[in-house]
Amino acid sequence: MQDAPDLDSHPLTGLERAEWLDRLAEITVENGHFDVLGARHLASYIDHGETLLVTFETVDGTRALSAREEPLGWQMVRDHGWSHLCLMAQGDTWFRDPEVYAYVDRLVDEAFFEDFERVVFYGAGPCGYAAAAYSVAAPGASVIAVQPQATLDPDRAEWDDRFTEMRRTDFRSRYGYAPAMVEAAIEMFLIYDPHEPLDAMHAALFQGDNVIRLRLRNMGGAIQGDLIGMGVLEPLLAAAGDSVLDRELFYEHLRARRDHMPYLRRLLARAEERGRLKLAWRLCRTVTARRDAPRFARRMERLEEMLGETV
Repeated sequence: MQDAPDLDSHPLTGLERAEWLDRLAEITVENGHFDVLGARHLASYIDHGETLLVTFETVDGTRALSAREEPLGWQMVRDHGWSHLCLMAQGDTWFRDPEVYAYVDRLVDEAFFEDFERVVFYGAGPCGYAAAAYSVAAPGASVIAVQPQATLDPDRAEWDDRFTEMRRTDFRSRYGYAPAMVEAAIEMFLIYDPHEPLDAMHAALFQGDNVIRLRLRNMGGAIQGDLIGMGVLEPLLAAAGDSVLDRELFYEHLRARRDHMPYLRRLLARAEERGRLKLAWRLCRTVTARRDAPRFARRMERLEEMLGETV
């Protein structure tokens, strides 16, 4: 293990975009290497421990999701002594760029991934697609993908009308079809809400004995933010790096949903949308019994008026 890298002497918060990118490069070069991959991508590598976390992120997502405005893996470097490779995009590109292919090819040629005892790939949405697709570069790696797309090739996924601007993008060549690329992984933890139809349809394209489906009903379309907000993303990554993550441990961590207000509000809204008013009332009663929740208390009173003697 290398000496602990200094990731805190030059804070990334509160900077203009160009200055933030320069500061990220400066910190990275001091502790590993930094590469510009064409006009829309970059690679930031922090050299430290024998477990490698590979994350796929966007500049805006990184800055919005971290109070420190730093790549997701840097806390794993601090807390767990890992190394971290961040592939970062300026926008949602799905990392479909020959410059990215060439960079990953170079890592494979240099046997970069073979230097680590464990490798974990992580991403969400378009970045989840990339985590699955590029995991083929490190056979035997673990993959955690949150709401990933399998492909945006219209011949396979014309039913997904969310990203029509990407339909001319090549998803057939190098690292193209994520379900095929992930076959070399030792395990893929596929996290999604089955009530989100398009996410569920993409999830259905991932097949194989190594695919572990982790369904989070009523979590909606922005699960990564909830995982971070509940404080469970880091423990899940740590468990994957320690080879102990499984379905039981995942749902044990996700018990945090019971106190996560955004999730509880979605659960209440869904119960009412379906006309299950008594269930909505029980939810309000449970939440208000555990914590100070004025909104749920007010709604419980309203539901009691509507239900009358049936509650």
